[in-house]
Amino acid sequence: MTQFHRWLISLLALGTAFWFSLISFAALPISAQAAWHALLPGEAHSVAEALVYNLRLPRALVAIMLGASLALAGALLQVLTHNPLASPAILGINSGAALAIALTSAFSPIALQGYPLSFIAATGGGLSWLCVSAAGRGSNQHTDRQRLILAGIALSAFCMALTRVTLLLSEDHAFGILYWLAGGISHARWQQVWLLLPFVGFLTPLILLQARALNLLGIGDDAAHALGVNLYRLRRLLSVALLILVGACVSVAGPLGFIGLLVPHLARAWIGHDLRIMLPMSMILGALILLMADIAARWLAWPGEIPAGVVLGLIGAPGFVWLARRRHS
Repeated sequence: MTQFHRWLISLLALGTAFWFSLISFAALPISAQAAWHALLPGEAHSVAEALVYNLRLPRALVAIMLGASLALAGALLQVLTHNPLASPAILGINSGAALAIALTSAFSPIALQGYPLSFIAATGGGLSWLCVSAAGRGSNQHTDRQRLILAGIALSAFCMALTRVTLLLSEDHAFGILYWLAGGISHARWQQVWLLLPFVGFLTPLILLQARALNLLGIGDDAAHALGVNLYRLRRLLSVALLILVGACVSVAGPLGFIGLLVPHLARAWIGHDLRIMLPMSMILGALILLMADIAARWLAWPGEIPAGVVLGLIGAPGFVWLARRRHS
C-alpha cells in the first residue's frame, strides 16, 4: 500500500466520522439532507438543520481541533524528550493546567480576574512542566528518560490530589469542576470553536514548519547540534508553543488523556518516522479518535451520554499497558 492510499484512507475515515457525528444519536431524527443543508450558507429551515448547525457542527469541529492539537503535542514531546512514553498527560502538563483552572474556578482570585482561561491553563501546565524537567535531570544535567516519566507521574498524582482538595473546599462549584475534569465536549458551541481556532491556526503551522529540525533532533542532540540546529532556541520555541496549545485545549475540554501518548505511535506505524509526514498524520488520527470517542460516548449511554474523556480512558489504559510492554520487550 502506497503512502497516497494511506493518506486517502485516513482522510476518508475522518470525513466519515465527521459526517456520522453530525447525524447520529440525536434527540430527533436528522436526515442526511438536513445535515447537508445545515453546512451550506443561509438560515436553517427546520429544527433538524438548526440542531446540526448550532450544536452538532461546532461540537465536531472542536473535537477535530482538540484531537489534532493533543496528538501533535504528544508527538512533539516524544521528540523533544527522546522518550516514547512522553505525553502532556504523563508528564504532568494536563494535570497542572487542570489544577490551575480548578483553583481559579473555585476561588476566583482577584489577581487572576480578566485573564483568559487558556492563559491560566498554559501557566499551570508550564509550571508543572518546569518541575518535571527539573526533577528529571540527573547529576550530569542531562535528562534521564525513566526519571522524567516517574517525575511526571508523581507530579500528576500530586496535582490531582490538590484538585480533589479544591473540590472538597468548594462544594458550590464541585459538580461543574468534576464534570469538566472528566473531559468532554458535549458543551462545545461556536464560542469554543472561535476560542480554539486562533491557537490551532497559528501554532500548528509554526510547529509543522520545524519538522526538518525535529528530524535532526530525533537522531540525537549532539548530531543535531553538529548539523546546525540551535537546540536551545528550538526547544524553547516549541515548548512555549506546546504549552499554549495544550492550555487552550484543557481550558475548553478538560484534561483529555492518552491521545498524545498513543496516537503518535499509531501514526509512525501507519505512515513512517519522517516527522514531515508523521506530524500531520498524527493530527488526522488524533482528530479521528476523538470524534469516534465522542460518538461512542453518546452511544454507550443513549439517550444520555458520558464524557468523551471516559471513553478515551477505557481505550487508552489498555493501550498504555500494551505500549509499555512492547517497549520493554
